[in-house]
Amino acid sequence: MSDDASQHPEAPADEPAAETVPHEAPAAAPREGRLKGLARSMFRLAIERSHTRVGIVGLAFAGVFGAIAVRLLSVAAFGEPPSNEHRIAAAATTAIRPDIIDRNGEILATDIRTVSVFAEPGNIYDKDEAVELLTAVLPELNAAELRAKLTQKKDRKGAGFVWVKRELTPKQQAEVHRLGIPGIGFLPDHKRVYPNGFAAAHVLGATNLDNVGIAGIEKYIDNQGNKALNDFGLIEKQTDLKPVQLSLDLRAQFAVRDELAKGVEHFKAKAGASMILDVTTGEVIALVSLPDFDPSNPADALSPDRINRMNVGVYEMGSTFKAMTLAMALESGKYNVNSTFDTRGGVLSWGRQKIHEYHGTNRLITMPEVFTHSSNIGSAKMALGVGVTGHKAFLKKMGLLDRMRTELPESASPIVPPRWTEINTITIAFGHGLAVAPIQAAAAVGAIANGGDLMIPTFLKTTEEEARAKASHVLSPQTSEAMRFIMRLNAVEGSAKKAAIPYYFVGGKTGTAEKVIGGRYVKNRLFTTFMAAAPMDKPKYLFVTIMDEPQGLPESGGYATAAWNSGVVTGRVIERVAPILGLPPKFEPPKNPFPQMVRLGAYHATQVGGP
Repeated sequence: MSDDASQHPEAPADEPAAETVPHEAPAAAPREGRLKGLARSMFRLAIERSHTRVGIVGLAFAGVFGAIAVRLLSVAAFGEPPSNEHRIAAAATTAIRPDIIDRNGEILATDIRTVSVFAEPGNIYDKDEAVELLTAVLPELNAAELRAKLTQKKDRKGAGFVWVKRELTPKQQAEVHRLGIPGIGFLPDHKRVYPNGFAAAHVLGATNLDNVGIAGIEKYIDNQGNKALNDFGLIEKQTDLKPVQLSLDLRAQFAVRDELAKGVEHFKAKAGASMILDVTTGEVIALVSLPDFDPSNPADALSPDRINRMNVGVYEMGSTFKAMTLAMALESGKYNVNSTFDTRGGVLSWGRQKIHEYHGTNRLITMPEVFTHSSNIGSAKMALGVGVTGHKAFLKKMGLLDRMRTELPESASPIVPPRWTEINTITIAFGHGLAVAPIQAAAAVGAIANGGDLMIPTFLKTTEEEARAKASHVLSPQTSEAMRFIMRLNAVEGSAKKAAIPYYFVGGKTGTAEKVIGGRYVKNRLFTTFMAAAPMDKPKYLFVTIMDEPQGLPESGGYATAAWNSGVVTGRVIERVAPILGLPPKFEPPKNPFPQMVRLGAYHATQVGGP
């Protein structure tokens, strides 16, 4: 017992059963601390590394979005580089154009939505069959040209893209759709339509297949920024655009074209043109040039005989230029309405040149008689009295020596003598030797009639206040009154009788010029002009008609001068259009319409009334 007890002593009752725990604690504590320190170090390392990764990812995202932004800006500024996708997207929306309306709100030009058919040659497996089917439903297509398009090499970026036909009708679209040809598709498109046919063709101009203006007011619209708005995608529908309102009156436009067409046919002229100008605003109320064209099919417009003769043609205006010569003489202060001119002998010799009278009087004649008898000698003597320098300065002031710019892009520069001498002044005084566009001659006569304000003709609707703010004052009111009196007298007893429509108090002037062909004047090929204003006590409208090579008729005794053709047509236009334009007839003649002329005791000053 004692041995066993000495070898295995029993632990006291009050001590713990396991005495090994206090001995193991000192070794476990350092190990736990090391583990915690290692964890903290690894966590710090992970955080440091995550910062780097986050930075890298952030830079990557910034680079991606930066590239997208640069791409978007590049496309907006410079356009998409050529590709199938770009061509298709660009073709999906052709230019949208504003309506064009007349001064009363009538539609002259508008857009309609349509579709165009295209092909992706790389997706068409049987091209011969496709050509056969397409030409069957679209017979206007050229089979050889279509086959050549469909057999072109495949675009490296896609299946290729070619137009088959632009601007299909709904029926044509349905027929092509029913063919079910793979690789044939449709894109939305716009078509410009002109519901009034030929009316105002030279003013409206035309657009191409992409609905971009190529002439007339249509081109003017794009020049004002419409094309840029389309290119930047700022126009989504036609209602985004305000209509362009013209000065034209569609009713007058139809009437003028009708009367001019009848006149050109009746007098067997090669061509003709006519216009109505509001002399108080410069607005062009109607303009016709024949032959004309259909704006919906402008291919004919390229023919040389279909130019706008009012804007683009330049002509010697004949005796209508005498209105400028008399106005210049009066404005110079060297002459008045009672001045006389010696035309005895009927010939004015200047060096080797001889100036003849057409309606010779062989006597002393007054200034009004120079106009009513269309005296070349009297006009020449007036111009010589003013002098070459004064003559040139006056014509320049009247806008006759520079190109006239209007809203229409088409215009022509006058043909001015390169060396202007006294013989040039003599011939230009009666309308030869200086060629101008008829519209600028009309503007000058309008200034003579309206009190002396030169207004550049406009094809946009405007007010009298706006027009006068832009006008140039070129003549005194006294000169304007004297010229109105003289033009009225010419309708009472001179060459303007055939346009003197009763009750409208018309005044005007004829002009006949021999055409220059091969550098020489040809006697039997004439260019005739007639200008008339109404009413002459307070003019509102100027009516202009020109004819190219009209022929003499039995009713005219074989004469082909202006009074017998352009004068007749102008009279018919006035008679038909005046009521439309609200120009009231005057059943009682105006009382004392030219008071200054009466005070001066001018020739026949009291005999210009009447119907």
